[in-house]
Amino acid sequence: MASALSDKLSRLVKDLRGQSRITETNVADMLREVRMALLEADVALPVVRDFIARVKEKALGQEVLGSLQPGQVLVSIVNKELAATMGEGVSDINLAAQPPAVILMAGLQGAGKTTTTGKLAKHLIEKRKKKVLTVSGDVYRPAAIEQLKTVTAQAGAEWFPSTPDQKPVDIGRAALDYAKKHFFDVLLVDTAGRLAIDEALMLEIKQLHAALNPVETLFVVDAMQGQDAVNTAKAFKEALPLTGIILTKTDGDSRGGAALSVRQVTGAPIKFAGTSEKLDGLEVFDAERHAGRILGMGDILALVEQVTAGVNIEAAQKLAAKVKSGAGFDLNDFLAQIQQMKQMGGLSSLMDKLPAEMAAKAGQVDMDKAEKDIKRKEGIIHSMTPLERRKPDLIKATRKRRIAAGAGVQVQDVNRMLKEFEQMQTMMKKMSGGGMMKMMKRMGGMKGMPKMPF
Repeated sequence: MASALSDKLSRLVKDLRGQSRITETNVADMLREVRMALLEADVALPVVRDFIARVKEKALGQEVLGSLQPGQVLVSIVNKELAATMGEGVSDINLAAQPPAVILMAGLQGAGKTTTTGKLAKHLIEKRKKKVLTVSGDVYRPAAIEQLKTVTAQAGAEWFPSTPDQKPVDIGRAALDYAKKHFFDVLLVDTAGRLAIDEALMLEIKQLHAALNPVETLFVVDAMQGQDAVNTAKAFKEALPLTGIILTKTDGDSRGGAALSVRQVTGAPIKFAGTSEKLDGLEVFDAERHAGRILGMGDILALVEQVTAGVNIEAAQKLAAKVKSGAGFDLNDFLAQIQQMKQMGGLSSLMDKLPAEMAAKAGQVDMDKAEKDIKRKEGIIHSMTPLERRKPDLIKATRKRRIAAGAGVQVQDVNRMLKEFEQMQTMMKKMSGGGMMKMMKRMGGMKGMPKMPF
């Protein structure tokens, strides 16, 4: 996310932290670098000017000049002003309305409105415990209605049918009537997009807005559009009373300019960010945490949340009890560990939230290769019989050839996976039956380690 901007600013942050004395000269040098980094990241010029002016005013104030660690204070100011540019903290979605709360999704074609509608439905169901209905008012794009039907089913929401021969206003009113009669909490209305802003699109969405009177009108914008995102956001803001913005494709955005620009240009807060193509790849946007990521400080809090959400506590406890009882760690357990990693969003998603220095070290590993390796292991285990998974010792040469053929891999790949499994199995055995205590005692005897109280 915003990798080019992050690289430049995180290098700058490292230099700033080493500054023992802050003068007008080195502040001017620092601001010149920040200005160039922001402009190269496609941040709108008025936003850059305003940002630089605010940082300069505070950087030359007594807070920095009188500090024992002026470099650290300067970093803090840049971080704070980055967050202020994108909005203060978290701007939550507003559902304070007589049910159903209507949410209108607006934006250009290709921004990811339909997929984002599905992601938002999933978020509202899982995080807010709401009963959600979706409807498509896109009567122009081929298969748009069917696409929404598919993502709605995947999200666990209910879909209201519509057809291309209907008028969007009639579709909206019918869906709202159905939502009221069937006691839905939220109605998500997906609208038609165009490849560019035109009068027909704006007139249609204005009519739909007037008919439905939504509590939230969210502008869905592709973060990779950069400066274009700002221009389209401005046009939609003039046509509609936007209440919030959803940035999509932030995982593919190497510049990061849209996130820094749209908030200030439109006055509407960024409420969500799309972080992956998966249906759970939607995060509540937190300006301060996003600023930390851009500065290369990472987002450890988001990382902890992601890992916690992906870990099945009950399954972990069952595995611990199984290993402790001496039942052993088999290939079904190994497969479960692999699948848990996938539920956390994969390696690249976790890497994105690490501080820059840690990510750089970890980045020496080819993430794409690592992700493929995880999928290959999964395929190999799926190619085994239930008995082979429970009793890996049965897997000899003939079985290995059959498993390799079934998974579409080489026998060497099967051998490699079994070796990794055996290493993990050995580690699990050490942890059972007091093995953990023995390991900790050994650690207690190591140089520089405190003795354990047992």
